[in-house]
Amino acid sequence: MVSLDIISDPICPWCYIGKANLDAAIQETGVNPFDMNWRIFQLNPDMPPEGVDRRKYLEWKFGGPERAKEIYGRIQDAAAGSGLEVNFDKIDRTPNTMDAHRLIRWAKATGLQNALSQQLFVRYFEQGQDISDHAILLDAAESIGMEREVVQTLLEGDADKDILLEEEATAREIGVSGVPCFIVGGKYVVQGAQPPETWVKVIRELVEAEEAQAREAKAQEAKANEPDAQGTETRSAEV
Repeated sequence: MVSLDIISDPICPWCYIGKANLDAAIQETGVNPFDMNWRIFQLNPDMPPEGVDRRKYLEWKFGGPERAKEIYGRIQDAAAGSGLEVNFDKIDRTPNTMDAHRLIRWAKATGLQNALSQQLFVRYFEQGQDISDHAILLDAAESIGMEREVVQTLLEGDADKDILLEEEATAREIGVSGVPCFIVGGKYVVQGAQPPETWVKVIRELVEAEEAQAREAKAQEAKANEPDAQGTETRSAEV
């Protein structure tokens, strides 16, 4: 499988749209060649732990209610085009997402990052839940099969905060300034919420490259096992 680092924030609507488009491409091709690893990026790294009133925050960020309404109207249209139902009116507060990112990190150990990320997107954008609230995070974790008691103990401390801050700093140092940002195979960057057809092309190219490598390896093995000029077989050395 090919590594796919997904640099994202669970309160980023374009990240939700980007995930939906990637999922659609995987469904269309019937192939998932990726080993996905969700990585931290905080849209608001200085957000207070309790978050802020969303409407005031958006008006401040975008310069007034009309501008905020215009921008989020376009986002809502894009989300609908990707088959998503977002309810921005249900969101009362813009949360601090550090604990959500910690939970996403812990989900990696059991292969549940993708499922958890989906849970957080749905709870925030569709249900308007505060994903900085530990009770909400515990419900999300339990719903996908994580152990509630273990997660609760971890959330009550500072586990992995420093690691995640270092990871985020590294992402910013290499030039990540917006999300979603997808890094394929540790080399190639796919920036933004690309449409499904872009991901279909990426997936097919990866599958073709893997098949070509398999054919080449098979040809090399066959060549190594061909009889030599004296009629004996030449076999690859055994270790």
